[in-house]
Amino acid sequence: MTARGWFLFSLMGVIWGIPYLMIKVAVDEVSPSTVVFARCAVGALLLLPLAIRQGGLWLTIRTHWRPMLAFACIEIMGPWFTLTDAERHLSSSTAGLLIAGVPIVGVVAARYFGGEREHLGARRIAGLLIGLAGVAVLTIPHLTGGDARSLGEVLLTVIGYATAPLIAARRLKDVPTLQLIAPCLTLATIVYAPAAAATWPAAMPSSEALLSLLALGVLCTAVAFVAFLELIKEIGPTRSTVITYVNPAVAVAAGTLFLDERFTATIGVSFALILAGSVLATMASAPKGSAEPVPVRPARWLRRGADPRPERDEAGAR
Repeated sequence: MTARGWFLFSLMGVIWGIPYLMIKVAVDEVSPSTVVFARCAVGALLLLPLAIRQGGLWLTIRTHWRPMLAFACIEIMGPWFTLTDAERHLSSSTAGLLIAGVPIVGVVAARYFGGEREHLGARRIAGLLIGLAGVAVLTIPHLTGGDARSLGEVLLTVIGYATAPLIAARRLKDVPTLQLIAPCLTLATIVYAPAAAATWPAAMPSSEALLSLLALGVLCTAVAFVAFLELIKEIGPTRSTVITYVNPAVAVAAGTLFLDERFTATIGVSFALILAGSVLATMASAPKGSAEPVPVRPARWLRRGADPRPERDEAGAR
C-alpha cells in the first residue's frame, strides 16, 4: 500500500470509529430520522457547492443516476437509519463491534456478486466461520425483547456497508468523488426531511447533542466520505472495508471513556474472534509457485543459422 493509502486508511479507521459514540449521544434526545437528516444536510451543505464548482455535475447525475441512486440507498439512506435506530437499545460499543463483520460480508459479496472470482480456500472459509462465531458470542446474550430487532438492524447496516463499495468501484469509479457523494447526501436530505420535521423535538436539544450532530455531519460524513471514496480508488473496495478492523477498537474505547460503557469479557472475546476472522477472510491468497517457462520454438532464421540483427560493440549498443 502506498503512503497515501496508509494515510487514508488510518484516517478512516479513526473517523468512522467515533460515529457510534456521537449517534448514541444524539439519539437520546432526537429521533433517528432527525439524526440522519441533520447528518446528511450538514454534509450536503459543505460538499454540494464544491461539486457544483467543479462543473459537469448535472451531466454526471444524468449519466450515472442509476448506480448513484443504488449507492445512496445502500450506503447512506438505509444503513444510517437502521444503525441509528439500533443504538436506541444497543450500546455504542456493541454496535461498533458488530459493524466489524463488514469485511466478512464483503468477501462473500465480492466473490459472488462483485465479479471477483478469487477462490475462497480453506483459510478464508475458516475466517468466515471464526468471525461469525465472534458475532454469535456478542449477539446471543442480547436476543431477548426489543434487542433482537436492533441486532437485525445492525445486520442490515453491515450488508449495506459491505456491498456499497462494490457499486462505487465497479460502476462509479470514473465519477469524481465530490460529484458522487454530494448528490447522494442531497437526495438523502430531501428524503428524510418530512420524517425529521414530523419528529422534530419540542425542546431545544442539549449542547452535547447539537455538537454530536454537527460532528456527524462535518467530520463523519463530509470529510469521511471524501477520504473513503479516495481510499476505494487507492486500494479497492474489498480491502477498503478492512478499516472496520480499527473502527471497533475506537468505538469501544470511546464508549468506555465517555459513556461509561462496561468493557466485559464477552466484548473482549467477541472482538478477538471478529478481528481474527476478518483478517483471515480478507487476507490475500498465498502466491503460487513460479510457472514453468513456456518453450519457444526458434525462428526460421535461427534454425538456418542466420542472424539478421546488427552487430553490437563491446558495450552492447547497436
